Amino acid sequence: MTIAAQGTASKTRGSREPRPGPIKRLKRSYQKYWYAYAMIAPVVVVLGVLVGYPLAQGFYLTLTDANSLNSARTIGVNHIDATYEFIGLHNYADILWGPTAYDRFWSHFIWTVIWTAVCVTLHYGVGMGLALLLNQKLRGRTFYRMMLILPWAVPTFVTVFSWRIMLSDSGVVNSFLGALHLPQPQWLEDSTFQQIAAIGVNTWVGVPFMMVSLLGGLQSIPSELYEAAEMDGANAWQRFRNVTLPGLRSVSSTVVLLGIIWTFNQFAIIYLLFGSGAPDAQILVTWAYYLGFGQQPRDYAQSAAYGVLLLSILVVFTAFYRRWLARNEQLAG
Repeated sequence: MTIAAQGTASKTRGSREPRPGPIKRLKRSYQKYWYAYAMIAPVVVVLGVLVGYPLAQGFYLTLTDANSLNSARTIGVNHIDATYEFIGLHNYADILWGPTAYDRFWSHFIWTVIWTAVCVTLHYGVGMGLALLLNQKLRGRTFYRMMLILPWAVPTFVTVFSWRIMLSDSGVVNSFLGALHLPQPQWLEDSTFQQIAAIGVNTWVGVPFMMVSLLGGLQSIPSELYEAAEMDGANAWQRFRNVTLPGLRSVSSTVVLLGIIWTFNQFAIIYLLFGSGAPDAQILVTWAYYLGFGQQPRDYAQSAAYGVLLLSILVVFTAFYRRWLARNEQLAG
């Protein structure tokens, strides 16, 4: 009987239909889930027009020597055709290993990494402190929440212009420092203080989002866990390390990743605070804008190459970050 059963099973396995090809599987999937494809079709079309085509066009420009002098343009009634040429990966090689690679790329890359790391650390640290404070039973807690979220609710250009006025030589900040008989730095002229000012303004803008996200995560942690830890004799730091931080792991990983991506590409604060000046305070995204639109002739190819490099850096970082999180979750589990 065992032999007969094995023979029947092997016959069944042997008579199994071959796996259909990709086209046939796609056709079956469409017949079964046609409504889902119909729902996402408009989104795919919009993303293709607004994201896919510009991305493909930008990548093609990185393989050329396109600038404002050899690109197609119309002057009055005269149309001038494009005369730029295909040069392959020369732009990438020039940016990464050219004779002025450090001044044009690596110095801005190093500053961008420092800027991102310091800003996200301050966002998370200050946001965590405020979230822990607002999670307590305080009188006027709703009012405090409204006031602390204002920097995020106010339009970015209003916030940056306000800080630019306050950081001017005769602004509120230097007037306050002068009243305390402290040095009055040139926040908008000196390269070192320009970087400090940029970090400060970005911290002011970014903390509310981190605070609100972490506050929502804190409120989702069951109070029974804190009560059990307190009954076991855990002090405040032990409760924070063993209950709060593990309970916020999923929220923290998400907001930190978003914070890194947003800060790495934070164009508005640097540009509105310093314009095209302050070369030492320019991060990669603002430097790419300067190459493409802030100089003459405008170097479209190099600017597009910076954009592709920025995208590649973030994609690689995100992949490693997600893999690191998954490995940590497996170890914790």
